[in-house]
Amino acid sequence: MKTPVSKILADAKALSNGMSNLQINTGTPSPIHAGAAGRRRAGQGEDFWQYRHYNTEDSTSRIDWRKSGRGDQLYVRDTELETSRTFLFWSDPSPGFDWRGSPDTPTKAGRALTILAAIAFQIGKVGNRCGALADGRPANSGTKAAQNMTEDLWRLDATTQLPSLNKNPASILIASDFYRPLGEISDWIEQLASKNKNGFVLMINDPIEASYPYEGRIRFRNPNHNSDRLIGRAENLKEVYLQKFQQRREDIKKLVHSVGWEIAFHQTDAPAEPICHELAIWLKRPSNEAKRTA
Repeated sequence: MKTPVSKILADAKALSNGMSNLQINTGTPSPIHAGAAGRRRAGQGEDFWQYRHYNTEDSTSRIDWRKSGRGDQLYVRDTELETSRTFLFWSDPSPGFDWRGSPDTPTKAGRALTILAAIAFQIGKVGNRCGALADGRPANSGTKAAQNMTEDLWRLDATTQLPSLNKNPASILIASDFYRPLGEISDWIEQLASKNKNGFVLMINDPIEASYPYEGRIRFRNPNHNSDRLIGRAENLKEVYLQKFQQRREDIKKLVHSVGWEIAFHQTDAPAEPICHELAIWLKRPSNEAKRTA
């Protein structure tokens, strides 16, 4: 059963509140606009940042005569640079991602949306834009931006294809188990990375997928294709299955690193806080959102 969006948002807000000391720094710049966030350095903006000595490249209109009149030096009043970044999120709507192996764990999709929404709430606190990498509302800033993004992703139909490229460069955060055909995933991520320099991939699995605890006569169902297969001695497949499971993780990791993005792995029986902390570290790193050049 699909996790109610109200629960996802409530859990995400609680998770975000616990991240308040991480002081996410959303980096550098896209064009200034209403609600832009300070970047802790001089530049175009409205808030005072620092005084500095006047030089010949400055316009005389920028001289602060009150400060300069207190001594023999001329001073210019700098404002703090204000910019805004755009973050686009995507969570896999596939039926197989909206699955859990036990009622004691959340679904993979439910956990993914909770983590993405928590990060989006943090991003919104410093005046940046966020939205869904999918058809729907454009990225926006403000108190409801994270909620809008989460609702848009939650409403995606299970048959939805991988989303098309965004129009303007952004920082990309995507979550999936990445069980789609590897060629399809590779083409999509390579296209995304050609336009968006900064990306973070969150690969999520259920603990049962990682351990394969099956023995005896088992009927396996593939929710993505609405098909099933009866296996007489399921334990005979364990070694081959676990090899393929690990190989897919390695393939996705290699793909993500090849385009200059970052990746983290998360299992749904683990707490969400460590992965949010890892995402926050990524957000602190400088970024210019410039289009990747060949």
